[in-house]
Amino acid sequence: MSTVVSTLWDTPLDPPQTINTDFPVDDSILAEFPPGTRIVSANRFGASAWTATARLTIELPDGGQKPYFLKCALGSTGQVMMEGEFNAMSELFKALPTFVPKPYAWGKYDGGDSETYFFLSEFIDMSDRVPEPNQLCRKLAQLHWDSVSPTGKFGFHVTTCQGKTPQNVQWETSWAVCFSNLLTHVLGLDKETNGTWEDLSILSQRILDFVIPRLIGALEKDGRTIKPCLIHADLWEGNTGTSFETGEIYIFDSAAFYAHNEMEIGDWRCHYNKIHNKVYTRTYLRHFAPSEPREEWDDRNRMYSIYYNVIYSVNHKNQGTAVRQNAYDDMYYLVDKYAPFEDGAGPPRLTQSERASLSDERDHTRS
Repeated sequence: MSTVVSTLWDTPLDPPQTINTDFPVDDSILAEFPPGTRIVSANRFGASAWTATARLTIELPDGGQKPYFLKCALGSTGQVMMEGEFNAMSELFKALPTFVPKPYAWGKYDGGDSETYFFLSEFIDMSDRVPEPNQLCRKLAQLHWDSVSPTGKFGFHVTTCQGKTPQNVQWETSWAVCFSNLLTHVLGLDKETNGTWEDLSILSQRILDFVIPRLIGALEKDGRTIKPCLIHADLWEGNTGTSFETGEIYIFDSAAFYAHNEMEIGDWRCHYNKIHNKVYTRTYLRHFAPSEPREEWDDRNRMYSIYYNVIYSVNHKNQGTAVRQNAYDDMYYLVDKYAPFEDGAGPPRLTQSERASLSDERDHTRS
């Protein structure tokens, strides 16, 4: 069965005659339902770069039918992705159940030549239009305010992934240490994926050694504290939907962990998101004011966006150069402000002729 699932990434299937399906489902899925449940249909639904997804309709023993959302991924990477997403969505659902489809299970397909893992959740029929700012930001701020870290620390209890890339979310009492771990990890993956860029490495080390302790560390100095808030951690417009039935906005495909709440909207600074529109950030800040030092909010937002740009370059190698250069520029800005090099000692600035660009489709600053 796993071998059949793997073909969904490449070729169409001849559906079995027993049910209305073009997506394989085996006993591991049925085991999540009461005995006597049968599958009515299982059909491909939606699009995903690293997984295969389907709408699954089942008939319960009492004759009632209900739709579910099913996602599958392959191998050891797929195992980490599905386990992480189930736990992330479960934590979000526990904190604010009106904001996420209910997660039900994750597990492994039975048999097959290749390992296939699945995530099963509530199916909500949603529009993929860009989310309405007021409702999205109100619910997001409520999630951040209401969520409570089970350890009182920053991090998460299992590895979560942005796309196919695992994050370093080990528990830490200090947010500056937690964020430094996150950034160090993705910088290493970026080097493996996109190759060594020595000038970026020089700036990265200065960011880690001097800027993060000063800029992010200031949040927890001089009597200041910040609350570990549960964040979605990959919140762009493609991971939101608006229910056709109720008009409620939902978020999904989470890479959640407990963080400084402002980390969430660092992603909105990035040019490849339509939520780059400043109305979203302004609206969010009406519901959750900047932390102190308030005057350093924009610098923190810039710092957090560096993380999202670097992990984007890991997930999207063909667009990695442009977003790495954005990260490079932002690092240099922060180094100049908080830990400047001596005259003539720093790496060269990028020239206009060296710059790559995102496609018109991905760069939403042009729209």
